[in-house]
Amino acid sequence: MLLLRLIQAGFWLSVAGLTTASLLPVDMLPPQTFDIWDKAQHAGGFAWLAFWGLVGYPARPGRLALWLLVLGGAIELAQAATGWRYGEWSDWLADAVGIAAGAALWWPLRHHTPGRA
Repeated sequence: MLLLRLIQAGFWLSVAGLTTASLLPVDMLPPQTFDIWDKAQHAGGFAWLAFWGLVGYPARPGRLALWLLVLGGAIELAQAATGWRYGEWSDWLADAVGIAAGAALWWPLRHHTPGRA
């Protein structure tokens, strides 16, 4: 189904974009059009990934959520290793909150997603 493939492609592009933006030096990022609290940015980004990931891959929601948690932790470890970013476990907790929020938004729609028969 074309719609499902487009959603999946958008999910993976979002993963790549979020990961890249998380590892670039801050001065290399485009100026933000809105400035919100760092933890809200983490939660919002991972809510986006969780929602669209679950829409695109609804068969194993627990596996996707766990994979996103691992991704968030890996990003924090990579940031700590860069020398220009800071890895914080509180950011990882904000990622987890975002994953839960994205899953909560997806839950009522789970039987209507393109990946379900």
